[in-house]
Amino acid sequence: MPDGGQNFPALVLNADFRPLSYFPLSLWAWQDAVKAVFLDRVSVLSEYEHEVHSVSLSMKLPSVIALKDFVPSMRQPAFTRFNVFLRDGFTCQYCHDRLPAPDLTFDHVIPRARGGRTTWENVVTACGACNLRKGSKLPRECKMFPYETPRRPNSWELQDRGRAFPPNFLHESWRDFLYWDSELET
Repeated sequence: MPDGGQNFPALVLNADFRPLSYFPLSLWAWQDAVKAVFLDRVSVLSEYEHEVHSVSLSMKLPSVIALKDFVPSMRQPAFTRFNVFLRDGFTCQYCHDRLPAPDLTFDHVIPRARGGRTTWENVVTACGACNLRKGSKLPRECKMFPYETPRRPNSWELQDRGRAFPPNFLHESWRDFLYWDSELET
């Protein structure tokens, strides 16, 4: 395939027909999707027009697949930089500027130098300028308080937040399977 299959990812849905994740969107390379079809681990719900061929078989590439076995989501999301940014809506919790991930960092509300820990309850998203300005000071010392009190989100909250950040590429065959629980226009 000339493009290496990059233009044919498959949207992966759980057995309940909801995406495994919204942000990042649960996508598999076409090779993984085809393998899962042959191993009978997924059902094909939609296909691309593009076909792949072997000596004895021709098949359209799957564009939407659903797992046959339900995969429960993790109850407690991993504590990662990305998940902190997602919890905070990619918004600096001090100046409230919304920025792309490469322009963000995280800040310890109670600085590590003052005994603060690296936990959901003590880390917030910050832009570089605010993080530098706050430094190793306590919020009351520099009059910089987070807009929202940091807390541990659950998986559903992060999934819901992720839906607000649509991916750069959405194939039209995926639209019926994404945002299906959002309010319909009347």
